[in-house]
Amino acid sequence: MREILGRRRRLLSRRNDGRPEMLSAALTFATQWQWPVLPGVAPDPQGRARCGCPDPECTVPGAHPFDPGLLAATTDERMARWWWTNRPTAPIILATGGNAPCAVSLPAPAAARALAALDLKEMRLGPVIASPTRWALLVKPYSLEQLGELLYAKDFVPGSLRFHGEGGYVALPPSETGQGGIRWERAPLPGSAAPWVPDVEAVVDAVVEALTRTGVSAPEL
Repeated sequence: MREILGRRRRLLSRRNDGRPEMLSAALTFATQWQWPVLPGVAPDPQGRARCGCPDPECTVPGAHPFDPGLLAATTDERMARWWWTNRPTAPIILATGGNAPCAVSLPAPAAARALAALDLKEMRLGPVIASPTRWALLVKPYSLEQLGELLYAKDFVPGSLRFHGEGGYVALPPSETGQGGIRWERAPLPGSAAPWVPDVEAVVDAVVEALTRTGVSAPEL
């Protein structure tokens, strides 16, 4: 009986448009790394630049939760398996904050320059997520109070920086969204343990310094 059920699951995976890697990735995030995830809303099949949600002017098509909502994010294997077995091409959304990583994001061209500057300083970074328009540096969980104190102490913070903390989210690889594919610019090291991520203070200090030094504040995108 177990063999029959196992074969049925494999057949379902292949039949669901050949995207078993989405299910595998979602299970890695949820069960191995204990990152709460949920499926994002798919892009509109009538036009990938549009979102499948009711907002006709959605600015992040396919890269956000809708049904279910963000509060449904979970590390439960059965729930993740059910979601991506039934919605095999759904983007994988990480609910940031709590015990999960948070993120600092900025426009892709500025992020590429910032990372190059940080590499010259030999600063250790955690995983970096890249979309066609923005890159997100994963950091340890932080509170709003902690972030507020950090930003208050700065003379200047580029307006292009965004902070994905408690109640926020980011799309994870290998999701496909209306703006294009999500990939790892800096991939996590192989292994079963959750990836190491730096403190938010170190990342914000380094990114602000890199952007200020290179004269790249970047547009607000």
